[in-house]
Amino acid sequence: MKTTIQQFLKQEDGVAAIEYGLLAGLLACAIITAVGLVGTDLAAMFNAVAGRLVSATPAAAA
Repeated sequence: MKTTIQQFLKQEDGVAAIEYGLLAGLLACAIITAVGLVGTDLAAMFNAVAGRLVSATPAAAA
């Protein structure tokens, strides 16, 4: 029984797969955060441009 447990603890077959999975998860979190921040800033910029365009155009005669 003791040798079986020791052999199980020495196996490292799945370690690389777990590390790659953790790395992929961390990378996904970083991408989601970056896209969220850029998207918010981009929306604010477009809203500012739209506001300036509305104020710059003359009112249409009705």
